[in-house]
Amino acid sequence: MQNNFYAMLSRMKYIDRWALMRNSYTENISEHSLEVSILTHALCVIGNKRLGKNLNAEKAVLIALYHDASEIITGDMPTPIKYLNKDIKGAFKEIEAKANRKLLDMLPDDMRPDYEELFFPDKTLEYEMKLVKAADKLSALIKCIEEEKTGNTEFKSAGRTLEASIEEMWLEEAKIFMAEFLPSYHLTLDDLNRNQIDSEN
Repeated sequence: MQNNFYAMLSRMKYIDRWALMRNSYTENISEHSLEVSILTHALCVIGNKRLGKNLNAEKAVLIALYHDASEIITGDMPTPIKYLNKDIKGAFKEIEAKANRKLLDMLPDDMRPDYEELFFPDKTLEYEMKLVKAADKLSALIKCIEEEKTGNTEFKSAGRTLEASIEEMWLEEAKIFMAEFLPSYHLTLDDLNRNQIDSEN
């Protein structure tokens, strides 16, 4: 029997983000999902190593990897529209859930449960889901920083909004990341290399 799940997932690279913004470079949801997965892992490691938590980093990373998979079907809905009011937000959540269910239905019956827990995580992973959300916002903030570095001021306001939004989540893992790791995203490649060499001497 033919199964289309992985072929559909491969189309994540065709869905561009930030459609309403003037971009100096495009970012697709495949690239974004990888970065969110990396950042989710970072936040979980910070939580476990620095804060003494027992977070399921591996499961959180997999959830992050698929967190925007529904956009293969729905497209990337601009944030100002998605969160315009409770009715639109609720309706879009329902559309996302139906899109995820459609993707899962493309899997063979014996494999589907392993993915279902990633597309629809249970409450035992509630805190990990918060970290995925924080990583999602951090990824968007990093995009804003990178755009501003090119001289594109289009993302300046979005960057400030995202930074405030992350701070309002009151997640210690995100605060630590922003304090220790986020400043490096403002550096050039030469600066990053120079800093590394300096730290080794």
